[in-house]
Amino acid sequence: MANTPNNKNNKSTSRGLNLNTQAIDRLVNADKKSYPKTTTDPGKKYKSQGFIDKIPSPIKALFIKFWFNGAVCFFIFWGLGLLVPSFWDMAFIIAVVLGMVNDLLVNNAFHFFAVTPGSNDKWMMFPKRKFWTFFANIIYSFVVLAFVITIYGLINQVVTLGVEPIFFGLLYMGVDMMFVGMKNLAVKIITDAKKKVEDELK
Repeated sequence: MANTPNNKNNKSTSRGLNLNTQAIDRLVNADKKSYPKTTTDPGKKYKSQGFIDKIPSPIKALFIKFWFNGAVCFFIFWGLGLLVPSFWDMAFIIAVVLGMVNDLLVNNAFHFFAVTPGSNDKWMMFPKRKFWTFFANIIYSFVVLAFVITIYGLINQVVTLGVEPIFFGLLYMGVDMMFVGMKNLAVKIITDAKKKVEDELK
């Protein structure tokens, strides 16, 4: 009978060791368990999903470019048409205004609607905001507008077509996206070439 307390203590001690061992095993093997993977952002339900958020990024980008370019044609070309009789003076004013609008409004709109930082950079010729990009956008607008004027000239050889905001906005957007696409392709080619050289040197 004297050994009875010791037997009870041994049983309780062994039971405690078994419980502790099981707890340790659970902790060690915790990362081996398979948990269901979620494809959605858990915090997404707390974010406001408005109508604009549901529009695909390419559609928003093209609409922003089209709308602002058409607005410049409406307010500048139509609004100042009688005050600036010279075609080339008008073209100069439109190019400057387009460059300023592109730098101050269009690019900022792209940054504002970007889902993640830099996700809309592919739609801009100069995505990074620098001091010199303001002037670069104005010079770039002269180049794009020169192509637009050339296309208008070719069209008018076949059929007489006046300058109006909708077609001007679409045409300017198309030429702009052509140049932006060429820039993105050139950047991709250079990046891939650098990566290939770096991989060969390793």
